[in-house]
Amino acid sequence: MIDAQSFVAAARDAGYTWYAGVPCSFLTPFINHVIGDDSLVYLSSANEGDAVAAAAGAALGGKPAVAMMQNSGLGNAVSPLTSLTHVFRIPLLVICTHRGAPGVHDEPQHELMGRITGRMFETMCIPWEDFPACEDDIAPVLARAGDYIARESRPYALVMQKGAVAAHPLANRPAPARPVPAAPRGTLADAADRRPLRAAALERVIAATPIEESIVIATTGFTGRELYALADRANHLYMVGSMGCASSLGLGLALARPDRHVVVVDGDGAALMRMGNFATLGAYGPPNLSHVVLDNEAHDSTGAQATVSRHVDFAGIAHAAGYAAAWRGQGVEDVDTFLARSRHGGAGLLHLKIRTGTLADLPRPTVAPAEVARRLMLHLASRA
Repeated sequence: MIDAQSFVAAARDAGYTWYAGVPCSFLTPFINHVIGDDSLVYLSSANEGDAVAAAAGAALGGKPAVAMMQNSGLGNAVSPLTSLTHVFRIPLLVICTHRGAPGVHDEPQHELMGRITGRMFETMCIPWEDFPACEDDIAPVLARAGDYIARESRPYALVMQKGAVAAHPLANRPAPARPVPAAPRGTLADAADRRPLRAAALERVIAATPIEESIVIATTGFTGRELYALADRANHLYMVGSMGCASSLGLGLALARPDRHVVVVDGDGAALMRMGNFATLGAYGPPNLSHVVLDNEAHDSTGAQATVSRHVDFAGIAHAAGYAAAWRGQGVEDVDTFLARSRHGGAGLLHLKIRTGTLADLPRPTVAPAEVARRLMLHLASRA
């Protein structure tokens, strides 16, 4: 058994000061220490997948990050671990508890995952070992993790057994207090034939995001492909998987790099998939984060099957979740106005209805995802 402070101090020496996670009773002493340490960043995520994506955003911004979770929530993190951190080669340290470990009595819902936790990591090509059980093990464990992360730029996991960390009291640090946000602004365009195409909205986003001052994250599907076709720039990141995680990735990146305006261009299907992250952005979203939801009421890139967004008020949801500003757009000119006034005291959201359809002969990015991430990190590092 170790003290939480011993591991956190050693992890800090290795560069880890940024944590995102979902609590577990096995993690309680460790997470209590992280929450109560003012020298650390702790982000309480709505689910484990968003914790991974937020930590990945912080890592892209130059802040080595830790994602913490219970193994029963590992399933929630499979998509970003396999199609975000693996594909884009984003290094993370994952700390996952081992509920339902063979031979350890636990609740029935943990039995299956307890048996397959190690195999889950191995199937995802994530090397893992046990979280250190004694003080002398901490440095070697972190060294092995650090060597792999430096060599492969991919996650490494530590699996925490029951009783691995001594009890630590909770000095609760709530989510940042925010002023009461203004009521949602504007009304949505009703007539479908008056709605702009996605490309027209993206052209306005490009014009409003200078390379030296901004980062643009485009969600999975036609949005990323169209952004690439219109302009391939060093400050762009095109999501190719982990649908719904663009906003949590943007949150981590915006917190890590307050000197950059981070613009997340989402779709209605992606926003619906991980709507719990709206609450996280409302609580933690910094003024340099702008969330643009382009809503064509369809999964456009898979054949335009309808989503359920027709009567969903994303601006109203953002307002209720605590976003500092929430706008309903009538046309592409609202993209200009919204992004020009991006510093709202917290994260801001623009909900803009668009038409289905895309550019003719739409290409796929020819630059590999890992190169896109490396290019962005080098761009940010050269201008830190």
